[in-house]
Amino acid sequence: MDDIDNRLIAALRHDARASLSDLSTRLGLSRTTVRTRIEKLQARGDIVGFTVVLKADTARDPVRGLMMIGIERRGTERIIRQLGGMIEVREIHSTNGRWDVIVEIGTETLEQFDDVLFRIRRLDGVVASETSLLLSTRKSA
Repeated sequence: MDDIDNRLIAALRHDARASLSDLSTRLGLSRTTVRTRIEKLQARGDIVGFTVVLKADTARDPVRGLMMIGIERRGTERIIRQLGGMIEVREIHSTNGRWDVIVEIGTETLEQFDDVLFRIRRLDGVVASETSLLLSTRKSA
């Protein structure tokens, strides 16, 4: 993918229903070029579909946060499996640096969020953690 493809994908992420005319104006390309690029991205499997974001989707998880987790020795895979079984854990990321794993947590209330933190901290092999609440989101993929 080149810079034009990346800009096109960014525009589609912003509004997947944008017309070819709108996209061509926004990107400074012809409609034919935009259509051809979208077709190629779909054919290569870079774009696998389009979606709708509902108001309810944005209201899900009013309490969200990131928990950075330090894990002792070789327990990472086991802990990732345990985290994957928690319904409140939305995403699990391996990372480098001080923390071994970063998870995104989403709950309805602060009390539920606190309970999830408590359960994660009690997992055998978790030696340290740091949590940041997400206060607002300015851009979402």
